[in-house]
Parts: sequence; C-alpha cells; structure tokens
Amino acid sequence: MKVKAMVLFLLSMLLVCVVPSGLYAVGTDAGKGKSIYTNLCARCHGVEGKGNGVMKFTPPVADLSSPAVQSKLDATLMKEIHDGRKNTAMGAWKFVLSDDEIREVTAYLRTLSSGSSSTLP
Repeated sequence: MKVKAMVLFLLSMLLVCVVPSGLYAVGTDAGKGKSIYTNLCARCHGVEGKGNGVMKFTPPVADLSSPAVQSKLDATLMKEIHDGRKNTAMGAWKFVLSDDEIREVTAYLRTLSSGSSSTLP
C-alpha cells in the first residue's frame, strides 16, 4: 500500500513538472508586451490601462489596472485577448497576435496593477 501511494505521489509530481508553461505569462518579456500594448491596445484601454482611451464604447472597455482584472488568471486574460469578449467591443486578436505576443501583452498587463510601481523601457 505504501509503495502504491509513493508511485501515485511521484506520478502526480511528474505531471506537475511537465504541464506546459504556456498558460502563464510569468518569465515573459513585458517590455515587448508594452510595445504591442502601446501600438494596439492603448487607443481603447488608455496609456495606463484605465479604460480611458480615445475610443469610447458601450459597454465601456475594461480598466486593466483594476483588481477585477488583475485578479484573473493569466490563462483567462490570454484567452480573452485571443478570443475576444462577447457583447463587448473587445474583438479576437488571434488573427493579429501570436500566442507568444499575447503572453507578452499579458505580462505587461500585470505591470498595470493599481499597486504596481514597476517601470519598463
């Protein structure tokens, strides 16, 4: 019984180790993400991500620095960028951005947190 438990434990640890890191923006280049954000996202979300860009929509665009957005998992944010959001002006970017670029934008979005004091080039 102890051997079976040990084998199950080792298998579960192996699975944790081999899960692809593609669902997370951690360790991704947020500087590249800032460049993409500035060129594609800022006109709607604003330079600081507050949802105050020059383009206005109903419903209003998300404040990307808000706790509601910042508390979402990286995978959720990446899916929303990739597929868009229903009943909003947020369209799918999967035809414009690669998965790596979406990860970079997501990493940059993390720097927009209300409490964040990090600066990027």
